[in-house]
Amino acid sequence: MTLSGHLHPLLVHFPIGLVLMAAVAELIAMVTGKEGWRVAAVTNVRAGAVFAVAAVVSGWVLAASTAVDDASSLEWHRWIGTTAAIVTLGAALAAGRGHRSSAVRWMYRLALFGAAAFVAVTGHLGGLLVWGADFLRR
Repeated sequence: MTLSGHLHPLLVHFPIGLVLMAAVAELIAMVTGKEGWRVAAVTNVRAGAVFAVAAVVSGWVLAASTAVDDASSLEWHRWIGTTAAIVTLGAALAAGRGHRSSAVRWMYRLALFGAAAFVAVTGHLGGLLVWGADFLRR
């Protein structure tokens, strides 16, 4: 396995935190109308997109190694994670278009909140792969 595969456990935490915080900041911006929260959301989703792509690439490398068992839960994690990265990248690109039109703003928000949901599900499945389904009861 290459270095990028070994980096997957480190890299995955960045998009989880950044994308979820971007969604929270955008929600606060929607409620309060304060532009500072929107700037925070856009900054976080852009950084989250970069780390999401890196996490996906390193995850595919890790999954191809002999150190990982090939299971159906790994397939779900892999493909939902790839989808999360694509949707996060879409949100980052939509954010770059500015918020001049209502349609672009809602496309960005839909992508951002969808990305947050995909990232959360992917993180949960990754945790199950590493720690098992009953790790809270141990």
